[in-house]
Amino acid sequence: MIIGSVPVVAAGARTSARAEAGGGAGGGAPGAEAGWGRRKRWAEQMDEHMSGRILLVEDDERIRMSMRLALEGEGYEVDEAASGEVALGRFADQPADVVLLDLMLPGMDGFECCRQLRRVSTVPVVMVTARSDTHDVVAGLEAGADDYVTKPFVAKELSARIRALLRRVRAADQPSLARFGDVEVRPEEGTVLRDGEEVHCTRTEFRLLCELVANPGKVLSREQLLDRVWGYDYFGDGRLVDVHIRRLRMKVEPDPANPSHILTVRGLGYKLGV
Repeated sequence: MIIGSVPVVAAGARTSARAEAGGGAGGGAPGAEAGWGRRKRWAEQMDEHMSGRILLVEDDERIRMSMRLALEGEGYEVDEAASGEVALGRFADQPADVVLLDLMLPGMDGFECCRQLRRVSTVPVVMVTARSDTHDVVAGLEAGADDYVTKPFVAKELSARIRALLRRVRAADQPSLARFGDVEVRPEEGTVLRDGEEVHCTRTEFRLLCELVANPGKVLSREQLLDRVWGYDYFGDGRLVDVHIRRLRMKVEPDPANPSHILTVRGLGYKLGV
């Protein structure tokens, strides 16, 4: 099922994932079918079916209905909101496991809604947008989103992304207590302390930090981090890693502009300095 198949003006080159999604909307292009075949095989390797409560924030009634039907068909419980203001109220009444958030909303836009959510929760947020421009994608990630999909997209792909988010949120395979500089990571508690004071991290930031501290001094490529933290490597985007690394540095580095803990290894990836 292709969802959100509306006229979209391309804004520069897209990632292979977005190109495949767009091709599917155009009548089943071979690239889309091949790309989805890889994703389907990956999804079928999961040990068990995961369900959860989804808060769907979308002002277009037709798209919202299509997304709801597709997600309910995958076993999710879906709550709906047509605006950011309504979404915040629904979330306060009954928190969701994942929030699907359209960026182009009436009144409060998706960026501000995401920022408001981040003030009260670390719930995984997936942006759903018709914009493929790098600036908009990065702005959404900077606002606190964990991932994004670009309209039009394949419903099964969205479901796979949600399962990946839920899997890593519920994962128990975390490294032991770790310290570097004045930072202490406590995986069992899900907390990060800096100089004895708790640092607020989203689940994605925390998971990313755990991967780095579990491999001190070892360079991890963007592809490896996408696979280990986001749970997939077929349709990920390296910008997800870069933005979350930048946000982590703002929280754990004495001087984020000149990091001493989370280091960039040019052309290779990132590592935790030892």
